[in-house]
Amino acid sequence: MQILINILLVIGAFLFMEGVAWFTHKYVMHGFLWSWHQDHHTVHQKNFEKNDLFAVVFSIPAIVMIVIGSEFPEVRFLLYLGIGITCYGVFYSIFHDIIVHRRIKFKYQFKSRYMKRIMKAHYVHHAVHSKEGAEAFGFLYAPKKYEKQGITKKEVHQASRTEAHTS
Repeated sequence: MQILINILLVIGAFLFMEGVAWFTHKYVMHGFLWSWHQDHHTVHQKNFEKNDLFAVVFSIPAIVMIVIGSEFPEVRFLLYLGIGITCYGVFYSIFHDIIVHRRIKFKYQFKSRYMKRIMKAHYVHHAVHSKEGAEAFGFLYAPKKYEKQGITKKEVHQASRTEAHTS
């Protein structure tokens, strides 16, 4: 029974993180910490962005939970919450940095409706280069309205964060 609870804690934390990510993206990244996120909405020559600081900051709670949950059996549940948060971070990195923004060369064309929808939503988000006016703040979920919209080569090119990564 404990194994099932632990699995549910990992899955629950993972799913909860999409809401946290949406809220943080809309109200923190496009809010008072726009100064960190702004370079992510522009094409530049740098391999790293100020926006990458968010990954460092967001990893801290997961690391703390994993360490405390590992060391203290009475709060072992924190270990599984930390694992769920870390899994979300891994999925986010693969989707956002590799698949959408092509920070690592990746030429595969996705055919699934889900991937096309989530990628289109992110491309629509990046069509706005200012703090205000953006939409689609989620990372692993996008409303169905983006499903019927095709992805253009221009959007893929614009989403590549640096000139060095465009093709």
